[in-house]
Amino acid sequence: MSGAGDGDGGAGGESFEARLRAARERQGRPSGVETKLHLDKLPTSALGVGLRVAVELVSALVVGVAIGWALDHFLHTSPVFLALFVLLGGAAGVLNVWRVMGPGRGP
Repeated sequence: MSGAGDGDGGAGGESFEARLRAARERQGRPSGVETKLHLDKLPTSALGVGLRVAVELVSALVVGVAIGWALDHFLHTSPVFLALFVLLGGAAGVLNVWRVMGPGRGP
């Protein structure tokens, strides 16, 4: 097979890599260097941090409750697994919040 599927297509027979390299040079980025997002270094507002903390806690608890309820439901047991996974979900939520807000995360 030849033609458009060869990777040559586009403007004047240039390859995609050549056009990408030229676009990066126009933007002032070195070619061949992968760009990585450093989300931990972005400035954050207090509202953003508060919402993230709330979502981390609630989502960990919801997952723990869902797993515990499902195990109790399918194994026909008393709410032993529910209680266990609520504790594990709460611990996971606190651990996630610790990772976000803990020591070493200063501005």
